[in-house]
Amino acid sequence: MSHATKQLKKAARIILIGAPGVGKGTQSERLLSRFPQLASISSGDLLRENVRRRTPLGLEAEATMQSGNLVPDSMILNLISDDMKTKGWLLQPNSPTQSSASPSSEQTPSAPSVDPTASFILDGFPRTSSQATSLDSLVPVNFVVHLLTPPSVILARIASRWVHEPSGRVYNTDFHPPKVPGKDDVTGEPLTQREDDSIDTWKQRLRKFEETSKSLLEHYDRRGCLFRAEGNSSDEITPRLFAEIERRFC
Repeated sequence: MSHATKQLKKAARIILIGAPGVGKGTQSERLLSRFPQLASISSGDLLRENVRRRTPLGLEAEATMQSGNLVPDSMILNLISDDMKTKGWLLQPNSPTQSSASPSSEQTPSAPSVDPTASFILDGFPRTSSQATSLDSLVPVNFVVHLLTPPSVILARIASRWVHEPSGRVYNTDFHPPKVPGKDDVTGEPLTQREDDSIDTWKQRLRKFEETSKSLLEHYDRRGCLFRAEGNSSDEITPRLFAEIERRFC
């Protein structure tokens, strides 16, 4: 795989959709290093960051989560649009650069305009077609990647992953096994499997993903920006992904 960086000639606004364990994080990292103009926007990170900084949105989100409710789409959209304003990507229509004298602009607040060069990978949102529709009104996504790896392959990957809980060291019985089976190389303590690495947990998450992603994929397919990237491993998928982005955006 060539590691040369490439310049985007057109703004790429990307989301990656794929089953749990398919390697969205890996592809995201590789895209960011290949195309330096891309930035990553993670709705989960934004949420945690706002809660940590005690921003008005963070406090609102925290109260919602503490009462056992899911953070509503509108709040996530606000987090994303706030982050884009901070980055200078969303330009407020009545910003000082525009004449505030014209009375017509007072009466009809138009939507914020998007910096035409803003390129990013959006992580964790949208997960449903209704979220996608809301996002379209804020910043239209123009490249949606459906990462496809057979479930049996992902399952085998998960089943072979073991961790040393205290240190966070990760082993894989297929390609990075511990020296002594079931024991940490450094301390000799027993290795365990993460709760969310259990096969049952994964199957539940896969079912949930398949339920919500169907209409999401259809939404972007209708918009004509859906690309299917199939492979048994991240290394198989990456070159296909790079080639398609270069074809569309470089």
